[in-house]
Amino acid sequence: MYSTIEIKNLKKRFGSGENEALIFDGADLSIEKGSFVSLTGASGSGKSTLLYLIGGLDRDFTGDIRISGQSISGMDDKQLSHMRSFKLSYVFQFYNLVANLTVEENILLPIELSGRKTKDYTAQLEEILRITGLTGKRKCYPAQLSGGQQQRCSIARAVLSEPEILLADEPTGNLDRQSGEEIMNLFKRLNEEKGITILQVTHSDECAAYGNKIVKLCDHRLEDVQLM
Repeated sequence: MYSTIEIKNLKKRFGSGENEALIFDGADLSIEKGSFVSLTGASGSGKSTLLYLIGGLDRDFTGDIRISGQSISGMDDKQLSHMRSFKLSYVFQFYNLVANLTVEENILLPIELSGRKTKDYTAQLEEILRITGLTGKRKCYPAQLSGGQQQRCSIARAVLSEPEILLADEPTGNLDRQSGEEIMNLFKRLNEEKGITILQVTHSDECAAYGNKIVKLCDHRLEDVQLM
């Protein structure tokens, strides 16, 4: 099994002079294809920053970050955009749904924005609506959904085109316990049935336990603390 995410000697700082803050100092991480990794650590330690770095949203670092063997440092803006459209997707704590679009329109939005034909994804749309339990809500607007349903919609949007990697930043942070469990079970299902590699940031031990590997960000480095 090859590493779909490979990080070596990552160094990252914010600010300068007296306001300089060290985030990563020689951090290493290897995530195998098809794994489900939970990233934990203290608030403000840089967990969300790591997701931005992996996705090429923040390119101010030294070291090497490779996605499926390709270094993102050598990618131009067009290549990074293509990677984010076809290779990896994000799920955030906030749902970021478009209020005046229906569930199915929100799910199809990245396909449309990337220039692909939404009609080519009819079968995939039906399947992801079924998997996320949103078939009966497909014509509803975000305001008509519960928080858990809105997050399921954002997940459906992220995985419709079956990306290799899903980056999730506190995906249950705004949800009640039951909705949070539903989201984590959905992640587990997508990981096992679709083979999507998942890297989630979480403060919750319960959510972290859904992964098959737990990594802790501590003292500006990344440490495997539990293999399950």
